[in-house]
Amino acid sequence: MRRILVLTHTGRNDALLAAVDTCSRLRESGLIPVMRRLEMQAVRNTVEGELLEVEVLDEDTSLDSIDLGVVLGGDGSVLRAAELVRNAGVPLLGVNLGHVGFLAESERTALQETVQAVADRSYTVEERMAIDVQVWLDNRRIAHTWALNEAAIEKANRERMIEVVMEVDGRPLSTFGCDGVVMATPTGSTAYAFSAGGPVVWPEVEALVMVPISAHALFAKPLVVAPTSRLAIEILTRTDAQAVLWCDGRRTIELPPGARVEVTRSGMPVKLARLNQTPFSERLVNKFELPIQGWRGPVEPKDRETATTALPILTPPLLVVEPRHHEPKPEPDPLTGKEHRRQL
Repeated sequence: MRRILVLTHTGRNDALLAAVDTCSRLRESGLIPVMRRLEMQAVRNTVEGELLEVEVLDEDTSLDSIDLGVVLGGDGSVLRAAELVRNAGVPLLGVNLGHVGFLAESERTALQETVQAVADRSYTVEERMAIDVQVWLDNRRIAHTWALNEAAIEKANRERMIEVVMEVDGRPLSTFGCDGVVMATPTGSTAYAFSAGGPVVWPEVEALVMVPISAHALFAKPLVVAPTSRLAIEILTRTDAQAVLWCDGRRTIELPPGARVEVTRSGMPVKLARLNQTPFSERLVNKFELPIQGWRGPVEPKDRETATTALPILTPPLLVVEPRHHEPKPEPDPLTGKEHRRQL
């Protein structure tokens, strides 16, 4: 029988109740729900979950036997789950119980349909780019981690900016004071990087994004670079301002002056399950509740030929305008013999 890992937010009662509902529906569909012990105990502490029947991860079964992970919560819960299952290659299906929930695939109200889709294998799996993050100090690597959304360098003290130098592919671009710098994936472009003024990058685009936060500089624009590029930020030593590195808001390390953070594309992606193939633009509109009133849409091919008149449609000719300095100078009039002798 297929085993489905159920991961939930233990600090929210609605998430615990959703876990009870999910596990019961999985059982009814002939699947085996699996939970971590801490989360199982939290669910069993509720009245509805006292008789919950699940297998315990790392006790009754292992990640190698898990077919899919169902995450109940917001994007933070999905990031926490990715930390657990990434090395095992288990795909994650997010059920949004939070606010925006860009990483979630379905909503709490559609839980029954979601479980049925899991039972019927009516989902596809896509790979999302992750980044490899290394921290160096005095030519020695002091930390090595990864991120699905972003690696964010922030000032440690709210009253002091940090001085940084921004680097791409081994070449410096600019130095400036700022509150921090976000280095993100396309998946993370709608998270912290978006809040810092970075561009929205479609998930299908392979790229890395670098976004300064509140930079005190003339050139401190968001950058979009190739996925093969190496991004780096160095904390300058001309001040003693401390910084801190956060990866997906979960893994952190302090950055003293002189520290260097390098970001490259990771060779190990995170797998996310998709229930439908909704275009990302539509998801963007729905999640952010963007106004689209007045949109008429593209003209259909059958409607591109006018049927109101048989007269030919006259269009003005296309003109080529040359720059002023390319206009030819007028040639002087030829001088007559009398005028020529007068000038001599």
